Amino acid sequence: MDALTMIAIGGASVAAGAINAVVGSGTLITFPTLLAFGYPPVLANVSNNIGLVPGVLSAAHGYRHELKGQSKRLVRFGACSLVGGLVGALLLLALPVSAFDAVVPVLILLACCLVMLQPRLNRWLTARQGEDSDQDGGMPMLCGVLGAGIYGGYFGAAQGVLLMGMFGSWLRDDLQRLNAAKNVLATIVNGVAAVVFIAVTEVDWAAAGVIALGSTLGGTLGARVGRRLSPDALRGVIAVVGITASVIMLVD
Repeated sequence: MDALTMIAIGGASVAAGAINAVVGSGTLITFPTLLAFGYPPVLANVSNNIGLVPGVLSAAHGYRHELKGQSKRLVRFGACSLVGGLVGALLLLALPVSAFDAVVPVLILLACCLVMLQPRLNRWLTARQGEDSDQDGGMPMLCGVLGAGIYGGYFGAAQGVLLMGMFGSWLRDDLQRLNAAKNVLATIVNGVAAVVFIAVTEVDWAAAGVIALGSTLGGTLGARVGRRLSPDALRGVIAVVGITASVIMLVD
């Protein structure tokens, strides 16, 4: 890895860590960056996933005060995220590379749409604060978290947006507390997928290391100052980068 590549990936990783803490779509920054520097898609996805684990962990730590009183919820949802992340990671390794090449552009575009729709999801979430709803969401919420975990283990872009959308449908709680829970579940999904990838497949440790350092810094900063950032600007950057990545993969 030359200096230019390291600087570019490092900068993208800081942005991804911050975005994961606030929006939950950092993969749409780092994954296309790795593709732009010639990394094969599956190797890029695996190395990116491993590198982002410290970043989402730092974001979860930054929201630790909002996690108080959520232990029961996190145990229930965390078990679903653990199983889902494991299944998603195994699917990535079991399915042929051609399947990943075909599916990922669609997943990126879907993730971009979810990011752009996030203001509506947030308004829906806020509107539901005054409505009666099951505190834990019941079986539909457990199934939704499991599905988001499978998606996240296979390709994690915008899994946080998926989770926040489902939280808005089924849970009645403060936005910041739900965002804190989202960061914990993303940590579990990325963490279990990373363990699987380390154990059984090739990892570019140079890229993963740079992403780990950058995303940890970004996650810490994002958790501290995320409320001061412009969500519209972040969504615009994510959409442009994600659409560009989809076009590059479709052309290749």
